[in-house]
Amino acid sequence: MAQNDVLVLQRRGMHERAYTVGDPMTFKTVYGQWFSGTIDDLRHDTVFIAGQMFHYNEIAVIQRTKGTINYATLGDLMMVAGAGFTAISVINGGLRQDHPNQWFTTGGYVIGGALLVGGFLLAEFTSKYYKLGGRFKLVYLQITKDKR
Repeated sequence: MAQNDVLVLQRRGMHERAYTVGDPMTFKTVYGQWFSGTIDDLRHDTVFIAGQMFHYNEIAVIQRTKGTINYATLGDLMMVAGAGFTAISVINGGLRQDHPNQWFTTGGYVIGGALLVGGFLLAEFTSKYYKLGGRFKLVYLQITKDKR
């Protein structure tokens, strides 16, 4: 009686993430509506969130929650560091009254550009959603015993 059912997100048949009662979840239904909240209950292939109930097959997309490494935030920090490095080089060159073509060295161009471009690519191209149907599949594991 103390066991709860489990929703398992699989990537090509391998375990990716598990959701159970009390876990936060944000998802899009096959009808195009987004829902967010804590899973209140899992019973008979049905997910109860925020007073609504959904069959687990009605979930089309699950928003990825923060894991151990949030690549989008890391990309944003890299872009801030690249912009800061560039700004410091410009300010130092202006304070020294150097000619603008002497503000940066070749290494400065490489470092600033790599941080800006790498941060942008990391922030924009990391997957933020699990789209069900292709690589990802949602499986309902019924652990509780039916009370019939």
